[in-house]
Amino acid sequence: MSANNKLAMIVLDGLRFDTAVSHMGYMHHLVEYGIAARFQVRSELPSLSRPLYEVLLTGTPAWKNGISSNQAARLSHQESLFHLTRKNGMSNAAAAYGWVSELYNKAPFSPFHDRIQLNTDSPIQNGMFYWEDHYPDTHLFADANFLLNGYRPDFLYVHSMNIDDDGHKYTADSAQYRNRVLAADSILANVLPAWMDAGYQIIVTADHGMTADGNHGGTSSADRDVPLFVISNQVSPGIREEVIPQLQVAPLACQLLGISPSEAMQPLTVCGQSSKTSP
Repeated sequence: MSANNKLAMIVLDGLRFDTAVSHMGYMHHLVEYGIAARFQVRSELPSLSRPLYEVLLTGTPAWKNGISSNQAARLSHQESLFHLTRKNGMSNAAAAYGWVSELYNKAPFSPFHDRIQLNTDSPIQNGMFYWEDHYPDTHLFADANFLLNGYRPDFLYVHSMNIDDDGHKYTADSAQYRNRVLAADSILANVLPAWMDAGYQIIVTADHGMTADGNHGGTSSADRDVPLFVISNQVSPGIREEVIPQLQVAPLACQLLGISPSEAMQPLTVCGQSSKTSP
């Protein structure tokens, strides 16, 4: 895969680290064959969805950005990866839960008006959004594939909910949760080869984990520890043993996109960057 600045960032909502390690066979195939790097990420607090969408996309903690609960239904006040790509003359797209549109394009989110947003002047240039947690991941990745093939965005953001949905319904200690992780891994096995062939670097990560009580929001490793897989000539492949802070994901995305991070983001300190490709 040649050096490039295109990036597909995939967030598998509710995917805890240990289940990713034990049940994502395709992603670990890429690790074993020197194509992907795997990191362990410690999420920010609170370990809730909307606050961590903001963390992943702006690189700022809740005390700074003000998105401190799932009820904080307003536009972000921070500079996100969508803002930064547009500012740098790059295109972007998102196939994601409606809360992502609500953070960066329109608030409140209206399912009947805001589901499809194409060729907009908003931070998210092209978006296909859903609002039900059981919206099938297969459909979501079909939406993402449509955006990738139809618009060739420099930055594609994909956010799925089925793992989180089954975790809440059945707990993380259930066959349903584990099988849903297997299903997500299978979807990635079907779409990522073509996306990589199209010149995309890949990030696969999660916002938060899931507990044996079927919830998240606390401080335990089950709540907070999530995977980060990176496929890029800019990051050396293999397994990294250290735990990295989630605030590093947004500046890492900027590095892969070849753009400067926002002033609010942390300096990038993720180790394992390859010397084969300059930033």
